[in-house]
Amino acid sequence: MNFFDDLDKYPHNTAVITNGSKQISYRDLIEVADNIGKQIRSRCLVFIVCKNCFESVAGYIGFLRAGAVQILIHDTIDNVLWVNLLEAYKPEYIFLSTDISLSSYNFNIVYSFDSYTLLKTNYEIDYTLHDDLALLLSTSGSTGSQKFVRQSYSNINSNAEAIAQYLEISSADRPITTMPMSYTYTLSIINSHLLEGSSIILTDATLMEKHFWETLRDNNATTFGGVPYIYEMLKKLHFEHMGLSNLKYITQAGGKLSIELSAEFVDICHDKGIEFFVMYGQTEATARMSYLPWEYARTKVGSIGIAIPGGKFWLEDENGNVIKKNDTIGELVYQGDNVTMGYAASCIDLHNGDENNGILHTGDLAMRDADGFYYITGRMKRFLKMYGNRVNLDEIEELIRTAGYDCVCSGTDDNLKIYITELDDKNEIVSYITKLTGINRAGLSFVYIDKIPRNESGKVRYSALG
Repeated sequence: MNFFDDLDKYPHNTAVITNGSKQISYRDLIEVADNIGKQIRSRCLVFIVCKNCFESVAGYIGFLRAGAVQILIHDTIDNVLWVNLLEAYKPEYIFLSTDISLSSYNFNIVYSFDSYTLLKTNYEIDYTLHDDLALLLSTSGSTGSQKFVRQSYSNINSNAEAIAQYLEISSADRPITTMPMSYTYTLSIINSHLLEGSSIILTDATLMEKHFWETLRDNNATTFGGVPYIYEMLKKLHFEHMGLSNLKYITQAGGKLSIELSAEFVDICHDKGIEFFVMYGQTEATARMSYLPWEYARTKVGSIGIAIPGGKFWLEDENGNVIKKNDTIGELVYQGDNVTMGYAASCIDLHNGDENNGILHTGDLAMRDADGFYYITGRMKRFLKMYGNRVNLDEIEELIRTAGYDCVCSGTDDNLKIYITELDDKNEIVSYITKLTGINRAGLSFVYIDKIPRNESGKVRYSALG
């Protein structure tokens, strides 16, 4: 049975603690979720414009229980990108906060709950949904790409069960949100804790806001997760001096933490009696693929650890041959029930079945040590992690070029380099790209070049950029 169909076994447990510290039981969550789910036609496509609030979680659970397929979208999405998504996917319903100003083409209001409204669109539904399809999540963080990962009910449930198992989650746990629920990492935290009857503390406050820490302390949070950027903030906030007696463990994923910072947090957590779990995952694997057991946090610093329960790793060379020798770099390949069905670029793709058959070629280069622990050494594809969100460099280039600027992009995690041929374009590109994608301008750097290096066939020679 899927976890969201079995929540009634925790009727009196607190399911959600809202931003105002209101506690909502599993019984009340189910009641609200099912009332929302009753308003829609079964096996339809729904957009949820998410905030970290009870209404978003109730809608998410309600639509899962009602058998709908949903796309989770962050509430800060640019209006142009929003319109593109509407046209590409033609949802039958939209569930969003009444204070969000997005183009909706005068769709009809069919239901309201607290601050959220359910809209019925007027699109002609000329596409079909695969029976196994449950959810679509963005592959590229905040860039607003129309490309989504297709996740099945089995994907969601199996990954939640694996995470709950290796973290030993119990009903006594109280995670607090540090990232948007439309992000696969946060959603995996929500799923795995609802599975075990835990209480989820919901807030949109950032770690730099006093309100976040008040909410964490007032509601006795036992755990939170963060991408590397969040751990950099924790360092600046002197996490080692904070009195957080209720914290049981913290997790890190969404990009590689530096060896130095990882080692520092291992020591801090050891001194504070907190377990620190480094994890690795991709949206294409629903969420998590590996974790580093806490007892190895010091001796295996820098490692992504071992495969999650039910999963399996191996390495392949450039010819697709399995690498059996230790300390040899190859592409990391993963197998498990959480490997998703494939991609979608529009509603036409939503009828497609499982195209991966449980195997994911991650695109990451890795090596395995003699003890069977894996270490990421680089990337095969043109992706960066920008403050935890995966950014496709090709998509960023296309966005900038569409706006009329000549550029190419490269860089490292949290440092997107934009090579331009006109110095005067810099400020306009910064304003354009930050508004359109939400990428923090602190992560952008510019390099002036006379011309973009290309080979004889016209392809960019990225190796010549320096």
